[in-house]
Amino acid sequence: MPSDFLNKIKSFDAYPKTLEDFRVRTNSGAAVSIISGIFIVWLFIAEFAYYLRTDVNPELFVDTTRGEKLRINFDVTFPNMPCSFLSVDAMDMTGEHQLDVYHNIFKTRVGKDGQPIQSTVEKQELGDKHVSLKPENDVTKDPNYCGSCYGAEEYPGQCCRTCQEVQEAYRKKGWAFVDPDGIEQCSREGFTAKLQQQKDEGCKVYGFLLVNKVAGNFHFAPGKSFQQNHMHVHDLAIFNLHGAFNMTHTINKLSFGTEFPGIINPLDGVSKLWTSSSNSPMYQYFVKVVPTIYESLGGNVINTNQFSVTEYTRSLDRDSNHGLPGVFIMYELSPIMVKFTETQKSFAHFLTGVCAIIGGVFTVAGIIDAFIYHSLRSLKKKVELGKDT
Repeated sequence: MPSDFLNKIKSFDAYPKTLEDFRVRTNSGAAVSIISGIFIVWLFIAEFAYYLRTDVNPELFVDTTRGEKLRINFDVTFPNMPCSFLSVDAMDMTGEHQLDVYHNIFKTRVGKDGQPIQSTVEKQELGDKHVSLKPENDVTKDPNYCGSCYGAEEYPGQCCRTCQEVQEAYRKKGWAFVDPDGIEQCSREGFTAKLQQQKDEGCKVYGFLLVNKVAGNFHFAPGKSFQQNHMHVHDLAIFNLHGAFNMTHTINKLSFGTEFPGIINPLDGVSKLWTSSSNSPMYQYFVKVVPTIYESLGGNVINTNQFSVTEYTRSLDRDSNHGLPGVFIMYELSPIMVKFTETQKSFAHFLTGVCAIIGGVFTVAGIIDAFIYHSLRSLKKKVELGKDT
């Protein structure tokens, strides 16, 4: 009874075996077997590498986020623009203005070759109150000292103890700062001398801005900025002796938000060289910011942005009233958001691929081997028949 059951089970064998005595081994079969084995190993390695690889799948949908801030990271070198001349301003469509921003922004004095002149990083100001050519006459150390604001007082009795405070008072009034030598604080602190001292230097500006998530612009330009009759104005009067402004620059880094694997910032490493000594350049970069979400395999989500850019350069005459020398980045946000999700093949998918490789190669190799064997056998028979005749 058990033997009958086993015999019935044998009838389901899909791989019937032939006797060893009836098997024929050939050189061609050995060659096909070796080649197919090598091919299987190669395909297995490729499949395993494919299994270990992380794929990134993109999705597009409408950006519905509201009330967020946009972080702008930058690192720009100006080899011909001193730190004491340069200001950073930001403004947007809501009417918010950030003038002469210094929070989270650092400046390093550099030479023409872009190498730092000083080892420390500081916030450079025109007529820096920490720089005095006559420290022994520094009356600001007197706690009772109250310098004049030269008509720019916001309230009666306001004191301006430093040149910087006088400039700030002028800026709030919307007045041009024309004659620094005629102001006691600036004369004492060596304002004009400092301008002369730094006029052949450059500046590396880096840091980040936090702006509203609406269209706007930020720019690097010479002079103090202020609002006058609802217009954004830069006071360049004190720089008249310096002629045209050379805004040659290198954008070492510019990004909107946190970086993620594979991101490409198209302005990184971009350099612009200005050679004219009579005119000043106005560099304009028009940026389209695309909100982006990046989700890693571990579930870590990065909310950031990508961007594309076009550019335009204008040449401004010395007396031009239709532009401002500087580097301007105008940005606007896309209504479409991109989401990148990291994915990896499952182990079951890997096993399926391996089985398909082994089975497929052995099947094809068997067909090739059978074709070669029967072809050679048929050819051998014809040769033998030819000899018999």
